[in-house]
Amino acid sequence: MKKDIHPKNVPCKIIYQGKVVMETLSTKPEIHVDVWSGVHPFWTGEERFVDTEGRVDKFNKRFGDSYRTKKK
Repeated sequence: MKKDIHPKNVPCKIIYQGKVVMETLSTKPEIHVDVWSGVHPFWTGEERFVDTEGRVDKFNKRFGDSYRTKKK
């Protein structure tokens, strides 16, 4: 590695809801996160279906069956 071109790595604490979840190296001493592997549905095995703002209903209202009936 070339000298004096890389940022300095310092011990870093990953913080989730006020609790230190893990420690690693980073250019910042603290990183606050909203989601981490201990609460993420993929890693915990909990399956959630989130349909934000009714995307399916919004699509059906906008296009109806017209997207199916178009001839190719």
